[in-house]
Amino acid sequence: MRRLLIPVMFGLLGVGVLLWLGTWQVQRLAWKEGVLAEIEARIAAAPVALPANPDPERDQYLSVRLSGTLSPETLRVLVSRKQIGAGYRLISALDTGERRVLVDRGFVRVGENIPDAPTSEFTVTGNLNWPDDRNSSTPDNDVAGNTWFARDIAQMAEVLDTQPVLVIAREMSPADPGVTSLPVDTSAIPNDHLSYAITWYSLAAIWAIMTLYFLWRQRAPRPKAR
Repeated sequence: MRRLLIPVMFGLLGVGVLLWLGTWQVQRLAWKEGVLAEIEARIAAAPVALPANPDPERDQYLSVRLSGTLSPETLRVLVSRKQIGAGYRLISALDTGERRVLVDRGFVRVGENIPDAPTSEFTVTGNLNWPDDRNSSTPDNDVAGNTWFARDIAQMAEVLDTQPVLVIAREMSPADPGVTSLPVDTSAIPNDHLSYAITWYSLAAIWAIMTLYFLWRQRAPRPKAR
C-alpha cells in the first residue's frame, strides 16, 4: 500500500487543481456575463446630450443624441463583415455649431459608390466609443490615399479638425442613403470562459481516470515467472 500512496496523492492533487481552475472559470463566466449585460443596458439606454468633456472610461458606450451638419470629407476605414465581405466604415465630421465631433455613419461594400455626406441637418442617435482596432499586425493608415485600417481617434480628429470624440450611429434622421449602420454591440467582446471551464473539468476527469487506471494496474496480480 505504501508504494501507492504517492500516486494517490499526486492524482488527488492534480484533480483538485483542475477542478479549482474549472470552478474559477465558471466564476469568471458569471462576472463576464454581468459586465456584458451592463454594457448592453448602457448601449440601449435612452440617449442624452453629448457631455461637455467626454471621458473614454466614464463615457464608453454612452447613448447620446446630437444634431448638426456633416462635413463633405469622409474617411474610409477598411473592414470585413461576415457573409458580406470587405467594405468601408464611413467617418465624417458633425458640426453642431458649438463643436465638431467624429461620426461613424456606417458601412458600404468595396466597389460600391461611396455616398457623399448629406448636406442637410442631421440628428444622430448613437453611442460614444473609443474603439481598439489596432494590433501589432495592423498597417499604418494611408491618410493620403484615404484608406484607413484602424479608427485612430486622435489621427482622424486631426485630419477632420474635430474633437477626439467618436459617435457610432445607431440611427440618423433623416436617413443616410446607401449606408448601412453598424451600431455598437458586445459581439466583439470575447467571452470564452464556458469553453475554458469545460476544458478544465474534462482534464480533471481524464486525470482521475488515468490515476485510477494506474492504481488498478499496480494492484493487478502479475503473472508468475516460470
